[in-house]
Amino acid sequence: MASKKRTHPQFLRPNYGRSSRSRIKKAWRRPRGIDNKKRLKIAYMGASPSIGYRQPADIRYNHPRGLPERLVQSPSEIAGLKDVIIRIASGVGRKKREEIIRLSEAAKLRVANKAKKYPPKAEKKPKEEKKEPQKIEKAKIPA
Repeated sequence: MASKKRTHPQFLRPNYGRSSRSRIKKAWRRPRGIDNKKRLKIAYMGASPSIGYRQPADIRYNHPRGLPERLVQSPSEIAGLKDVIIRIASGVGRKKREEIIRLSEAAKLRVANKAKKYPPKAEKKPKEEKKEPQKIEKAKIPA
């Protein structure tokens, strides 16, 4: 965590925001036209992504909290980890997931996806006896 993440300009699509109707979306796409001003790197068109905007190697791919992330698939992989953020693999089931969370709390490691993937099991309620519908007797009309 020697250096801080550097900022870079927004890389917008060429001609984004020129019309009141947004036919051109904001997401970056590489300009490919032969007369495209952004491809020709004309300054008023804005910045384009290039290798010079890359982050320093010691902070690249880190979690937003500033620590490196490690993908964990079994409780045995937690042994020896220090100063990292753990992300539990998506295929890990309930038992191993709970064991990994328990071991990580003991080792004072943060888990990125600790949110309850599995809700607690609901207790089954005893079945109620079905009530028979009440029979309505027809009133006898005297003749």
